[in-house]
Amino acid sequence: MDWDHCRAFLAVLREGSLSGAARALDLAQPTVRRRIEELEATFGVALFTRTPAGLSPTETALALGGHAEAMALSAEAMVRVASAEAGEVAGVVRVSASEVIAVEVLPPILAELRAAHPRLAIALSPSNRNEDVLRREADVAVRMVRPVQEALVAKRIGAIPLGLHAHRNYLARVGAPATIDEARRCGLIGPEHDNAVLKAVQAEGLPVGTEDFMFRSDSDLAQLAAIRAGVGIGVCQVPLAARDPALVRLFAAEFTYDLETWVVTHEDLRGVARIRAVFDALVAGLGAYLAGAQPTAAASIAVAAPFKG
Repeated sequence: MDWDHCRAFLAVLREGSLSGAARALDLAQPTVRRRIEELEATFGVALFTRTPAGLSPTETALALGGHAEAMALSAEAMVRVASAEAGEVAGVVRVSASEVIAVEVLPPILAELRAAHPRLAIALSPSNRNEDVLRREADVAVRMVRPVQEALVAKRIGAIPLGLHAHRNYLARVGAPATIDEARRCGLIGPEHDNAVLKAVQAEGLPVGTEDFMFRSDSDLAQLAAIRAGVGIGVCQVPLAARDPALVRLFAAEFTYDLETWVVTHEDLRGVARIRAVFDALVAGLGAYLAGAQPTAAASIAVAAPFKG
């Protein structure tokens, strides 16, 4: 079975049409159609049916989708493995982290790392979904939950505290709330739908729901931007807010929630020099972030011994 045929199948499955798949693969539409037809002939089954909205996958196509995704991940991982010798701190490393960590915290750490190793390339995936290190969706991941798979090597960074914050200008305009209940009336920022953090906050004793939020977004970055813009009061990582003198923490004694933070890689990769360099840089840099300090070049490239978790 030709890999190009599988790529065409996966693209049509993702895009829902031949034209969309052709654009995604940078191919002519007839080429994609021919590859799908040849794949259907190989399997002896129909994979898609035409509908007014485009191409609809059959039950067989849906069953094959997971295997095609796994093949695509393996192919991408092969390209990264072949990007440099195992003993060189060079080539491509794919890093996965939550939106806020990836956008707000990792760039200076990675900049210091690349200054030390200019032949290193980082593919950064900002995602609140825990990308699967075992399936090689990522080479190194920053996770906010303890990893339990035996095949993973992990280093606990510590617990990043979350707290309620607001911009000074916002508090000057509406007045600083005297109680958490009063803060609810001042204007809260939060998710549009229930999520894990909201459930954890509720478990900590803060009786809020999505109906209490006057600014709602499921994007953590959008919530952070709203806090910084003075839209209302929202939850922010304490060491991140500490970098901005305009942000004020409210009710530090009454409200706090900790995000357990880990750096994770696959045990088969820990002997690869570029993976180890990225792993160690993230451990050191995130440790400095947790301490409320800006990462330094020395901290970013320090060596930390990982352990299984």
